[in-house]
Amino acid sequence: MVAIIDYGVGNLFSLKSSFAAIGVEATVTDDSDVLRSADRLILPGVGAFGDAAAKLRTTGLDKVIIDEVGKGKKLMGICLGMQMLLDKSFEYGEHKGLGLIRGNIRPISDVIPEGLPIPQIGWNALRIKGEKHPIFKYVNDGDCVYFVHSYYASDCDESVIADTEYGAPLTAAVASGNVCGCQFHPEKSGKVGLAILRAFCEM
Repeated sequence: MVAIIDYGVGNLFSLKSSFAAIGVEATVTDDSDVLRSADRLILPGVGAFGDAAAKLRTTGLDKVIIDEVGKGKKLMGICLGMQMLLDKSFEYGEHKGLGLIRGNIRPISDVIPEGLPIPQIGWNALRIKGEKHPIFKYVNDGDCVYFVHSYYASDCDESVIADTEYGAPLTAAVASGNVCGCQFHPEKSGKVGLAILRAFCEM
């Protein structure tokens, strides 16, 4: 069973529907006991990093996530959920992340050319880096996925498993051990997104 972590932010039920579409049982929960009994965890998220991180700490779910990952449980972060896997964000100040993957979150305005719209919204191609990570088992280099973001993961070169081009290379996915994350939204990325979720469930 896949547990989608409910801490007050994220596309929870569209994610649950995506798992249903691939025949995988998924539950949306804020119950730490359910999270501990799940086979895999999904950390979703939309909105501002600082607010989301504060909600996760207030609920105590940050500790549950860190404990379960430490025991070897598979975790995937999506969009803001992926950003929260890293050490720190510089979105409207400085905010501590979960520290499960080394790196920081910075504004895309620092690296993309002037004139490109911010946030980046829409379909863009994946560029798979190095040996294909297991979550990309069923997808190919150049397949398109759906992004909505104004900030990106930086200082994490050793963990980048895919990037995308938006005037500059931007991190599209990261992984370290049993933890992975997608800056894009698999649940909004059609057949490619469903294939990524299926592959995660097979890891």
